[in-house]
Amino acid sequence: MAEVLNDHKLASLGDAHVNFACSLALSNRTGRSTGTNVKGSVLAKALRKAGLRECLPSRMTRHKLADAAEALIVYAWINDCVSLEETVALIREKQGTR
Repeated sequence: MAEVLNDHKLASLGDAHVNFACSLALSNRTGRSTGTNVKGSVLAKALRKAGLRECLPSRMTRHKLADAAEALIVYAWINDCVSLEETVALIREKQGTR
């Protein structure tokens, strides 16, 4: 798990994947094509909430924690653990609870 969370190439791809999935969810919700970027603080918070913070070194910036979350999300997609459609549906569900 730590290897995946610290993979910079996965994090880079994960950044694009997460932003694309969130853009799709927002576009579906609003009915218009919309692009968005997910804040690193949101991803870092999600990583902590998922209980994965302890898998990483103690001194990490919020940016590095966000990278770890992005790496894990795209790793799950690449390995067919979750589809893009499932990711978009989950995001839409969470957007509706704000």
